[in-house]
Amino acid sequence: MELYDAMSSLRAVRRLRPDPIDTVTLERIYQAAIWAPTGGNVQPWRLVAITDAAKKQALAALYAPRWKDYSANYRERIDHLGEEAKARAERTLDAGDHLAANMGQVPVIAVFCFNPSLMALTDSEQARPTVVGGGSVYPAVQNLLLACRSEGVGCVLTTLLCMDEPAVKELLGMPEDWYTCAHVPMGYPVGGGYGPINRRPVAKMVYRNAWGSS
Repeated sequence: MELYDAMSSLRAVRRLRPDPIDTVTLERIYQAAIWAPTGGNVQPWRLVAITDAAKKQALAALYAPRWKDYSANYRERIDHLGEEAKARAERTLDAGDHLAANMGQVPVIAVFCFNPSLMALTDSEQARPTVVGGGSVYPAVQNLLLACRSEGVGCVLTTLLCMDEPAVKELLGMPEDWYTCAHVPMGYPVGGGYGPINRRPVAKMVYRNAWGSS
């Protein structure tokens, strides 16, 4: 589909059907991820595509309590919102509840992994958490999300399972020096799935020549 249409309708889809995704479609989606740029073209990431029922259930068992805690805190934070904004947030939370309850039944869970020793972490000496390494992984994640959108496959970027990284690494048999940074459940949407997204306007997000300058 047209790129701008894909980007402007890449809504997080959390209600996914258990129907399988054919191999040819999945290979196109994975290829899109591989096309993403990385620092020095090193490609310091790998994707573990989980289709095994037992492993999906294991990931779901780890995810469910993390989502329960996160959603409880989120619900407390939306009490002050206006009626429309609160209703929109509640819909998101309801969809998240559905995903947590059905994570083990989605066709594929794409687990993105990275090796920091292969990255040029140019911000590692700054007095803040380092983020530069993500620039060699998350473009691949975004490419995968956009490819899913083009193929009509629902998906959502999640990171809660990073809180259980040791268990995930053991489950997937990952090497010691590789870590996780994103988990993307994939499946055909229940209902419409994708649609218009809600974001701040350009005027609120883009400054010209100096911070705060329009």
